[in-house]
Amino acid sequence: MASLRHGHLSPSGATAPPSSFAQLRRPSSCLAGPRPLRSRLTRVYALSSNDIRVGSNLEVDGAPWKVLEFLHVKPGKGAAFVRTKMRNYITGNTVDKTFRAGSTIPEASISKETKQFTYKDGAQFVFMDLTTFEESRLNESDVGDRQKWLKEGMDCNLLYWNGRIIDFDLPITIRLTVTDTDPGQGDSAQGGTKPATVETGAVVTVPSFVNVGDDILIDSRTGQYMNRA
Repeated sequence: MASLRHGHLSPSGATAPPSSFAQLRRPSSCLAGPRPLRSRLTRVYALSSNDIRVGSNLEVDGAPWKVLEFLHVKPGKGAAFVRTKMRNYITGNTVDKTFRAGSTIPEASISKETKQFTYKDGAQFVFMDLTTFEESRLNESDVGDRQKWLKEGMDCNLLYWNGRIIDFDLPITIRLTVTDTDPGQGDSAQGGTKPATVETGAVVTVPSFVNVGDDILIDSRTGQYMNRA
């Protein structure tokens, strides 16, 4: 696991074996042929440490990282610095990393392509490009807990770095149908909640007036009920 030593990533952070994203089975209909030129060309940009924000994509020790938290620190003595918490897109490791104020860091060239989740094939999730009809496959271990929100026909953003899939984003707002819950108590019910199972099998806490067959909106980032659709 990558670790932080004196404000720097240890070599293990740079040499960790690639995740199964880099080992996906590629049948002839899956990601066949070379990536389009726009995906194969890598343009390297540099960010000032002062421009780091939550969601910034940085390239550190030859790997892409996403900034999860940051704090600009100006100590009474010594130079100012930026303290961050970052997640490695490849290994999934999360580490603390400090950058000197004003220093420059390469920005990871990450592109997004919209694909539609079409079906599950064994332990793989199949996404299709609706323009080229090419398939991309993610292993069950790569999708993780997010599979409880995946519904066939849902558009997702697949993230590419150096021509390979490193992650994917669900839509923030997801519409799902309630398949099982206790009978509702009417819209006049105030404050009451109950568990409800939706069509993907996930269980969500909903207001007491929600019924079986209702379509509800869920925030995929938190798994929380938003309102009825």
